[in-house]
Amino acid sequence: METKQIAKILKAPAPHMVGDGFRVHNFFPGGYEIDMSPFFLMDYGSKIEFSARKEPRGVGVHPHRGFETVTIAYYGAVGHHDSTGNSGVIYPGDVQWMTAASGILHKEYHDESYSLKGGPFQMVQLWVNLPAKDKMSKPKYQAVKQSEMAHFDLTDQGGKIEVIAGKYEGIAGSASTFTPIELYNARLNEGGKATFNFPEKYNTGFMVIEGKVKIGDREIASADHFVYFGNTGEHIVLEALSKSIVLILSGEPINEPIVQYGPFLMNTQAEITQAIEDYNQGRFGYIEE
Repeated sequence: METKQIAKILKAPAPHMVGDGFRVHNFFPGGYEIDMSPFFLMDYGSKIEFSARKEPRGVGVHPHRGFETVTIAYYGAVGHHDSTGNSGVIYPGDVQWMTAASGILHKEYHDESYSLKGGPFQMVQLWVNLPAKDKMSKPKYQAVKQSEMAHFDLTDQGGKIEVIAGKYEGIAGSASTFTPIELYNARLNEGGKATFNFPEKYNTGFMVIEGKVKIGDREIASADHFVYFGNTGEHIVLEALSKSIVLILSGEPINEPIVQYGPFLMNTQAEITQAIEDYNQGRFGYIEE
């Protein structure tokens, strides 16, 4: 099986704030011009210390249409409310998968218990595009707790692969997806090795959350770097040079036109115009600030 070659190892772009609670590095589409479809956006919140406060930091009520948000917590705690009545809090290791689809209002914020104590905070948010046939489907919400997450134990106490979506070595993740997606957390001990096999046409990237890893025989990537693979080959060998966490993303591209306007991700400008009108007319529901 041919080895999948690395195209680039990308350092974290300059950070910016989303609301007052999320300091993020936008790797794509703004930071680097790379094609990671069906993943449209990745905001990586590198580890930061937040001071304690009574009023939780966060992002106020805002709309989405045409895609899914996937939030993965590594440190801290993130709360969520949306206009369909769903709510929840994710803690380190948990995942929040919200399908905005036809339209939703939501807000995201530091959970009150975390806010009162402060401390380290680290997370990733992905925007996963939806194919045209599913963009106006019904919104939904999936909570994937780390304690319930399917995982594969590596040999020689090398660590484990937590399967959020897709399948690894026959172990299936619980998150349902609209197109083929593989999404894992590789939690590796020093010296731990894991192998991955993804179809050649899949867009693939590794986000190094913690530690330092070797990919293949010689390429080394450390924390806060994104490893972007080319669309040749299928086989990847990952080895931890120190205790590491790596977010694994791979998926079949959606080969359809994309038109983005702020929080809307559609296929045509007419659909964007309709989304704005629907939002202004209150058709996304209601949620308190």
